[in-house]
Amino acid sequence: MTRDADVHTTTQDKKVVNFSVAINDSYRNKQGERIEQISYFDCSYWISPNVAKILIKGALVELTGRVSTRAWTATNGELRSSLNFHISTIKLHGSNKKIEHTQVIVKQENTKIITEEPVDDLPF
Repeated sequence: MTRDADVHTTTQDKKVVNFSVAINDSYRNKQGERIEQISYFDCSYWISPNVAKILIKGALVELTGRVSTRAWTATNGELRSSLNFHISTIKLHGSNKKIEHTQVIVKQENTKIITEEPVDDLPF
């Protein structure tokens, strides 16, 4: 995550959680050089505003949902566009100190925040 989540209320009194993520990718070009590529996405989660408490900058998240485009004209008359990722499922992997060693899963059909301990298959 590139910033902490925040909750906004729409004009119809619906709450939406907004946050952004970065996706790191790499590949090798024809010359064999490793190319690093970072893509940024604005995300919105409409199911439960309570999830904003655990979506913290630097957290590692796994997201499921759909991508939509948005186009508008800026105040200076310039045409703008962006991608928005509408999230239906969030898996928060324990990457910060507040949720270390846990996995939090939030699904569309259940608006509760579920914390699961990681499965450890070692006998000791």
